[in-house]
Amino acid sequence: MNNNVVKIGLLGVGKMGQNHLRNLSMIKQVEISFIYDFDKEICNKLAKEYNVKASEDLEDDLQYVDGVIIVTPTFTHYDYIKQISKYVKNIFVEKPLTDTLESTKEIVKLAEENNLNIQVGFIERYNSAVVGLKKVIRNSNHIINIDFSRTNKVSSRITDVDVVIDLMIHDIDLALYINGNAKKVDAHGYINNGMIEYARAIITHENGSFSNIVASRITEKRIRHISATCDDMYIDCDLLRKEVLVNKQSIEQYLDDVSILSKEETITIRPQEGLLLELIDFISLCQDKVVDVPNETDGLFAMEIASKIQQQIMESK
Repeated sequence: MNNNVVKIGLLGVGKMGQNHLRNLSMIKQVEISFIYDFDKEICNKLAKEYNVKASEDLEDDLQYVDGVIIVTPTFTHYDYIKQISKYVKNIFVEKPLTDTLESTKEIVKLAEENNLNIQVGFIERYNSAVVGLKKVIRNSNHIINIDFSRTNKVSSRITDVDVVIDLMIHDIDLALYINGNAKKVDAHGYINNGMIEYARAIITHENGSFSNIVASRITEKRIRHISATCDDMYIDCDLLRKEVLVNKQSIEQYLDDVSILSKEETITIRPQEGLLLELIDFISLCQDKVVDVPNETDGLFAMEIASKIQQQIMESK
């Protein structure tokens, strides 16, 4: 493979797939070999707009690419990964890895047996606010608790998975990414028409810290928020505004007889598009470079926790 040119195939050009297409077109060393979608009308339209090939024979086109990106409905991930792995070893798949715990385990086994490089699209790891949060937390003595809130109002776009798989899994991954392995999970939720639409979970980690995660698809406000309580600081993180505030106890000072016991600092963050950074890492993976990306094992760990949360909520109804 020419390290200067990476040939990529893109499966799925719906709303999220179009975001991938737009960002891929901005990476100089990428050649978009083909795009593929069941919706031939939109696929042909985008192929013309971006001057790329609209695939009509997926099996044939897979033989000529260095990597494939899967941005299709979750229930299709398992079959596509198995199909693609016959031809390509570098696979990016949007979260979650698959739609069930058992099929996720099968993909992990498949990756191990066939030496696949699978990157899972846990995009929030690339959110500049999360990157800033991680840097600040490294300087804390001990993390006591991290609160994650992720809410949307009702949407008709996602119908194949519940809120745990649709939204909460992002923060499950972040909780494990920041706090490490889980020891215990407790969950409650609200079910509507057989689908979990609101979920609350507390993860007790092996290091003694806690992660309190709330996800909702029935809240009339879009929230993406993380707050971390450490023994020497409190960190407030807005993922939408890309803003990180740090409160620390300080030496007691007086101003006009008013006692000042803490100070607040704003962490300056250079705004960057997480998806672009994520895809640049995938291109590096395709070039056989060593990159730290969320892989199939991370996808499995997140799905194991998600499955426990789903089970507890469904059993409590």
